[in-house]
Amino acid sequence: MSDPQEPQQWQAISQNLFDVDSSDPNSELVDRSSLSTEEVAQIGRVMKSLADLRNAERAVAEASEKYMKLNTQDMRALHYLIVAKHQNEVVTPGMLGHYLNLSPASITKLLNRLEKGGHIVREVHPFDRRAFAIEVTPSTRTSAMQTVGKQHAKRFQSAARLTPEEREVVIRFFEDMTQELLLEGVDWFESSSH
Repeated sequence: MSDPQEPQQWQAISQNLFDVDSSDPNSELVDRSSLSTEEVAQIGRVMKSLADLRNAERAVAEASEKYMKLNTQDMRALHYLIVAKHQNEVVTPGMLGHYLNLSPASITKLLNRLEKGGHIVREVHPFDRRAFAIEVTPSTRTSAMQTVGKQHAKRFQSAARLTPEEREVVIRFFEDMTQELLLEGVDWFESSSH
């Protein structure tokens, strides 16, 4: 039998996951002594907004994978192939493998799966007869563009509603946060990856 208080307890915790006072009450991770209570609360709202964005993106990704009956790597491959097609670029298995960080054997398996599903075609490379060129099929391109693509494109409208100055602030924020999160020179990561 479940506890009737459990939903409220779950919500009380989940609502505060990104509140620094809840996740780091003793300032072990973040020194916030120079910030006011209001500033700390506002930063908490920024962190929660980022988490909400990640959750929304995850939900769209999961829904698109289910709709297209493909996995995450397959979807990334199709996205790359669609953009390449729009730019009139020829894609080889090696290029796609490099983008996806997959070995030649793994990229071959991925391409076999996508080809069997009718999502891609492999043809002889137009300039190098020893290589293959990979293209997304017209039906997969149309399906992806009219469903998943349209959903993801809504992000553009959010950015378009900002002023140019606001966009620069957002860009600076994302670039700075990306730099802060990079794992280069992080002891615990480097020791675990050897």
